[in-house]
Amino acid sequence: MPSTVYDSSLFRDMFGTPAMRAVFSDEGYLQACLDTEAALARAQASVGMIPLEAAREISAKAQLACLDMGKLKAECENVGYPIVGLATQLAHACAGEAGGYVHWGATTQDIMDTAVVLQVRRALELVEGDLVHCVALLGELAVRHRDVPMAGRTHLQHALPITFGYKIAIWRDPLVRDLERLRQMRPRVLVGQLGGAAGTLASLGKDGLAVRAVMMEELGLAEPDITWHVSRDGFCEAVLLLGLITASLAKVGTDMMLMMATEFGEAFEPFQHGRGSSSTMPQKRNPISSELMIAAAKVVRQQCALMLDAMVQDFERATGPWHAEWVAIPQSFIATAGALAQAREMFAGLTIDAQRMKDNLALTGGLISAEAVMMGLAPAIGRHHAHEAVYAACRDVAAGKGGLLDVLCADPKVQDRLSREQIAALLEPANYLGSAAAMVDRALARG
Repeated sequence: MPSTVYDSSLFRDMFGTPAMRAVFSDEGYLQACLDTEAALARAQASVGMIPLEAAREISAKAQLACLDMGKLKAECENVGYPIVGLATQLAHACAGEAGGYVHWGATTQDIMDTAVVLQVRRALELVEGDLVHCVALLGELAVRHRDVPMAGRTHLQHALPITFGYKIAIWRDPLVRDLERLRQMRPRVLVGQLGGAAGTLASLGKDGLAVRAVMMEELGLAEPDITWHVSRDGFCEAVLLLGLITASLAKVGTDMMLMMATEFGEAFEPFQHGRGSSSTMPQKRNPISSELMIAAAKVVRQQCALMLDAMVQDFERATGPWHAEWVAIPQSFIATAGALAQAREMFAGLTIDAQRMKDNLALTGGLISAEAVMMGLAPAIGRHHAHEAVYAACRDVAAGKGGLLDVLCADPKVQDRLSREQIAALLEPANYLGSAAAMVDRALARG
C-alpha cells in the first residue's frame, strides 16, 4: 500500500509526472551510482592506476542487471547506505580480477553525491522544458488579452483598471527570471564529487586530482576545486529555485481560484467533462489545477527549510543532515514537476469572460476610476483639494446617493472646472490604463 502521494496510483500524476518519478526512482538512482563507479574506473585506468581491461569490464557490467535488488535492500538497511552492497555486487559480476578494482579509493558519499548530481541534471532539464513551455503559453495569452480591461484589485478591493494581459505578463515575468536562475546555477550545482574518506584524495596518491578531472569529464560534470562533502549549498540552491518556481505558480493559482469564484466569474481553468465536479453539487466547477499548484508550493517550501537545515554539518563528514537531502531533493523535484504540469494544462486552455470583467468594472458605480477624476481635477484646484472633493463624492456613492458621475456633476467645485463629458471620459476605465500595454510589450520582448 503506498504511503505517499508520490507513490500512489491514485494521486501520483496529480502531484508529479512519470518522467520526473523515473529520474528519482530506485532504478534511476542506482544506475546513476553504477555510471559513477564506471566513470571512476575509466578515469583511474587513464592514469595507469588500475588496468585498462579492468575498467572496461567494470564499465560493461555496471548495469542494473548485475544487482540483486532484494539482497541490496537488506545490505542497505544493515549498513545504512546502498553503496557497499552495490560495489560488492558489481565486483562479483565482473570477470577475472577486474572486480578487485571496483570502487578503488572512493568513499560512499563520493558515489552517492555524484549520482544525485546526475539525477539533478536530468531533473533540471525536465523543469527547464516545462518552464519554457509555460512562459511561451503565458506570452501568447498576454498578447491575446493585452487590451482587455478588468478591475485591478488591492487588499481584495477594486483599485484601478488594468488589463488581463497585464495580469498575465506579471504572472509570466518571475518564471522568465526563474529560467535565468536555472541556467545560471548549473555551473554551481552540476559539480561532481570525489574526495575519499576525509575529502583529501589521499587514497589515490599523487594522481588523485588527475583521476577526479577525468572522471568528471567522463560524466559531463564540472570538477570541484575542493571536496564538498559538507558544503551543501549546491543542492540547497537547486531546491530553493524549485521553491521560487512553485511559489510563482501558486500566486497564479491563487489569482485563478479567486477569478473562478462565483462572485468574480472572470477566468476559468480548461473545461473537461467532470473535471472539478462535486459528488453532491452538480453545478460545481472547482479550480483543481490551481489547488494542486498551491499545494505543491507548500510542500516544496517545507523542503527548502529542510535543505537549509541540512547545510549545517559537522566536521568533514556529517552524522545525519546528509540523510535529510534524500527526502527533500526527490520530493521537491517531483512536486515541482506536478505543479508545472498542472500549469501547462491550465495555460493551454485558459478561458476568460471579457463581458464579466467589464461588468465587474462597473460594479461600484464608477468608484474604480476615482483616481482618474482626481488627477484630472488636480491641475485646476490642486491635488489636495481634488482629493478631498472626489473623496467626499465617493462617500456619497457608497452611501447610495447615486453613481460617481452624477454625484461629481452635482458638486460646484467640480462642475466649475470639468464638464459632464470630461468627467464621463475620465470615468471610462479603458481611458485610465496608464502604461499597462507598453509594460506588457516590454516584458514580452525581454524573455
